[in-house]
Amino acid sequence: MGRFFRRSGRGAALAVRAVSALCRDCFWTGPAPTDRRCPKCASPRLALHDELFSLTIAHIDCDAFYASVEKRDRPELRDRPVIVGGGRRGVVTTCCYIARTYGVRSAMPMFKALRACPDAVVIKPDFTKYRQESRRILNRLRTLTPLVQPLSLDEAWLDLSGTERLNAGPPALVLARTQTAIERETGLTVSVGLGPNKFLAKIASDLDKPRGFFVIGAHEATAFLAPRPVSILPGVGPALERALEKAGLRRVGDLARADVRWLVERFGAQGLRLARLAAAEDLRAVEPLEAAKSISAETTFREDLSGVDALEDQLWPLCEKVALRARRAAVTGRVATLKLKTANFQSLTRRKTLPAPIQTARTLFAAVRPLLGQEARSPRRFRLIGVGLSELAAGAEEVAALFTEEEGRSRRTETAIDRLRDRFGDGAVVSGRALRSLLSPKSSGEPDR
Repeated sequence: MGRFFRRSGRGAALAVRAVSALCRDCFWTGPAPTDRRCPKCASPRLALHDELFSLTIAHIDCDAFYASVEKRDRPELRDRPVIVGGGRRGVVTTCCYIARTYGVRSAMPMFKALRACPDAVVIKPDFTKYRQESRRILNRLRTLTPLVQPLSLDEAWLDLSGTERLNAGPPALVLARTQTAIERETGLTVSVGLGPNKFLAKIASDLDKPRGFFVIGAHEATAFLAPRPVSILPGVGPALERALEKAGLRRVGDLARADVRWLVERFGAQGLRLARLAAAEDLRAVEPLEAAKSISAETTFREDLSGVDALEDQLWPLCEKVALRARRAAVTGRVATLKLKTANFQSLTRRKTLPAPIQTARTLFAAVRPLLGQEARSPRRFRLIGVGLSELAAGAEEVAALFTEEEGRSRRTETAIDRLRDRFGDGAVVSGRALRSLLSPKSSGEPDR
């Protein structure tokens, strides 16, 4: 029995649970020691929890991933604040933990970030390099379980149920070993969240960074969540947070105590989802083959742009990029999306549902061009433009019969261009509109994403 205990349940009848321990340095396991140091190597880096060896859902999150890759490759930057982003006209993609102490945050306009941290080293993102490192880490995780679900380049869920014999140990021990192996093999650090479901595991991984290992158990989950702001719940952005606060729901506990029928009447299906999350319920399985929900690309201009022609020149290469990704992924889309950001950082999003699935730049451009025309008639100036394709369907060959005749012709032409570019390079075939964009003195100052 451990010497530290956690109480669970409500009211007078509380169960007493022994606390298990795991040393994250030498991987000793046993009951929690009284001095909270490993009895084998004296390390204070212990994971302590009464459900430590029974939980199987994990969330792995790389620590300041892009910035960490850059610091690893440039050791002279180890003690410097580093911001990864697109220059003074763009926004912060991510930043290291030193920069965060100055108040720099992801998605912050670059000029604000540099005002807060003028000594920061700004590095343009190298997504080819980041994707390569992401694959290394994901491949390492897939040696533990086939149930690995990436969320982005730098984070993934794992379901380690039933893998004790395969991995020669319970999930918590295996994750601690893997955390150390990733750091040794890649020079990058990750944080681990362990919980009874995906929602709680993801929250846990964010609560002990960097190189963290945090556990949220099933029996403590509702009490753990209750005092935290509603913004901790997935899907609660600034607008929904304001709406919830207006309704008197500032903490997760407020949601948990609210009548579910009232929440549904007030917030619709979103209300039911929030009620379940507030009760720490999440029935989603870890889906290793979960398809992407959308494909998009965007770019930030060196100088603010106005006028339909100038903006269309920037829109076309983004449509080419999105269409190429769709063809390579063998998916089609039914909803085209235009994204704009004005000079004063106001974001505008416009969508159009298409009568048939598409997979070409020509048809995507034709769908969003009128949406751009409506927004660009005004004298407003814009700093960013983006385009996306959603409601994706796999199996492009199977749905080819659904293409319109014009889309079919465009697809054959663009597929032929794909083959030429694959063989001779991206510059082998350049459309007239794309060439205009490349020659424009106000063309994008940030890499397309």
